[in-house]
Amino acid sequence: MNGPWRGAGLGGYMVLLAGCASQPNTFTFTAELPPDFAYVATVFYGPAKGETCTVENRDNIAPMFNREWRTQYQPDAEITIRRTRNGCPLVIRRIELDINATYGKDRGDFGGDSANVAFRDELEEQYKGTFSNTGDSTFYGECQWLFRTAGTYRRIVKILDCKKTNAQGELGKGRPFSAYTLDQLPGKTVRMKITLAEEERPAFGDTWVKVPNGWRRCMGKSFEDQDAYCFGNYTNFSTFTLPDGHICSIYPDCTE
Repeated sequence: MNGPWRGAGLGGYMVLLAGCASQPNTFTFTAELPPDFAYVATVFYGPAKGETCTVENRDNIAPMFNREWRTQYQPDAEITIRRTRNGCPLVIRRIELDINATYGKDRGDFGGDSANVAFRDELEEQYKGTFSNTGDSTFYGECQWLFRTAGTYRRIVKILDCKKTNAQGELGKGRPFSAYTLDQLPGKTVRMKITLAEEERPAFGDTWVKVPNGWRRCMGKSFEDQDAYCFGNYTNFSTFTLPDGHICSIYPDCTE
């Protein structure tokens, strides 16, 4: 082909190549979390499909986002999809997420649970996350505080328990999770949306008694009894200490 048509064909081919070459090698991970929550993301890579090379862990260190989640938290993280280490082409395989939340001022006054995002070359449609027309995909979860007492003064300690949900908030089995194929990711945004259950519940059964305005702590054998199971005694209760130092007899509002 000669003349202007040849130039037009070559120009179109170059535009196509430029479009392929300019496809982003990153996507954004972000999270919508309740107050006093933060996530830590660790990103793991493995050899691309068809590759037989291997890379030692010391040369394939997993990037971590929000390591200093208490003081330098950033909800948005730009995640690389493909990279090369020691000549070996690698692709993203999973993101391990730590969901952390604080409930007091002491450094130990926090709870944590986990979530995961997996990436595959291919996935059945029923297991694959979907994106909106604007390039966003959201997966959901709900966390709940479980409370218990610990130590000489029966100080309140909390445990964070997170479960996956659907968009309507209906609880499912397991931790918050989603999965995508690699070709879905360039330039997109993956969002984890976590809500907090309105009510807390005891971490262990038969240790607290539900009353109209909260929970009362069973005494057990004595105040020094660290387990303090009720064992049928639902009239003998003890005080306990809140994380802020207040001594109470009703949890969580500290009022009779």
